[in-house]
Amino acid sequence: MPRRHIALSFCILLVACVVLYHHAELWLITSTLINVSSSWIWAFGPSINDPGAEPNVLGREPFYRHIIAVGDLHGDMANARKVLQFSGVVDEFGNWTGNADFFVQTGDIIDRGDDTIALFTWMDKLRGQAAGTGGTVLSLLGNHEWMNAIGDWRYVYPSELNTFGSVAARQKMLSTGRIGRSWARNYTTAARLPLHPSLGPPNFPYPPPPITSSSHIQKSDDLGSGAETKQDPLTHAAISFVHGGLSPSYSNLSPFPTRINEIGSSLLRKLQDRVQPPPHPPNPYPGLPASATAEEHEMYGVNGPVWYRGWAENSEEQVCKEVDAVLDKTGTRRMIMGHTPNFRNIVSRCDGKIIIIDTGISHAYGGVLSALSIDYSLIPVMGQDGKEQWEEREVVTTLYADWQEVIVDDVRLVEGHFQHWV
Repeated sequence: MPRRHIALSFCILLVACVVLYHHAELWLITSTLINVSSSWIWAFGPSINDPGAEPNVLGREPFYRHIIAVGDLHGDMANARKVLQFSGVVDEFGNWTGNADFFVQTGDIIDRGDDTIALFTWMDKLRGQAAGTGGTVLSLLGNHEWMNAIGDWRYVYPSELNTFGSVAARQKMLSTGRIGRSWARNYTTAARLPLHPSLGPPNFPYPPPPITSSSHIQKSDDLGSGAETKQDPLTHAAISFVHGGLSPSYSNLSPFPTRINEIGSSLLRKLQDRVQPPPHPPNPYPGLPASATAEEHEMYGVNGPVWYRGWAENSEEQVCKEVDAVLDKTGTRRMIMGHTPNFRNIVSRCDGKIIIIDTGISHAYGGVLSALSIDYSLIPVMGQDGKEQWEEREVVTTLYADWQEVIVDDVRLVEGHFQHWV
């Protein structure tokens, strides 16, 4: 039915309701008509996803994705719960709400606080709850997780050690025990999160492998997926997450994040499988295993994704000059990291291409409680000459306990036929 006919019918119905309202004995009829009319206009009226346009323009559905990212937590369960609650990830009971499609934690859950066991247990609980509602939890290993896997316990509080019961019990828990197994199974060193599913699932590599007839990512001329060449409109519609940073001179950026995660998995396996060395201090620093490769040493070095601080510490002129090459190589639009804290606010550099989300959430630092929100949408619009056009929008907002700030609001028009599932 045309919208103008719906609107006219609705107005006539409302007039009738007003007349009936003045007759008390007909109140039941009036209320019934109002309920019916409300349901009618909801069912046949304009789509709330596309105000002012025909619903599902030319049969195309809008797409939305909501992401929350949180930085270093450092053993503070109480503050972690506050952050995840005010950002909408969990409810007052600490359970997954389903409000976020993705929750990303960029590492350093361990050290400087007593709640190591509780936090890693909670993360795994949320991972399961999220999966049950179609959501995803992405977890990264920070430099402090790596330090503890190596046997570098410089930032382990005696009170935290007591929660494990003994040095031996803590070593076992972090290597072959529950936490160590979760690290090996659920945590990575880097992550690439596509904003649109036609680019593939989380951590789908860039550049992508060659397209074959059996691939779940179809050719871009079939779907406009943007997964084959940089000329495709959505090819770099993705975000990188690491703990430290992706150095411009790091030798294993590509394919991203596959190569970094292969190296990380190999090193973690060697650390967990070896006889656990006596922790440092008071014992000597154990270092990486003798079997560690040059690539594994580089990954854990100051220039690797675990420790690199250049995006936070170098001059604005330098980082803005270097960032595009890294984004191009990793197939992303912006990079998000923790590791280097600013206790007042989340830091955005180079128009949001670099975002540093460690604000010292733990009481060990006393920084501001914060989270990062990313809202992505791809809305169909009427294009000229019958072309399929979409309004692509990405809004990045910093969230704090009692205020928030939009730091990116990018809108552009793209053409193509995009499939919202893989």
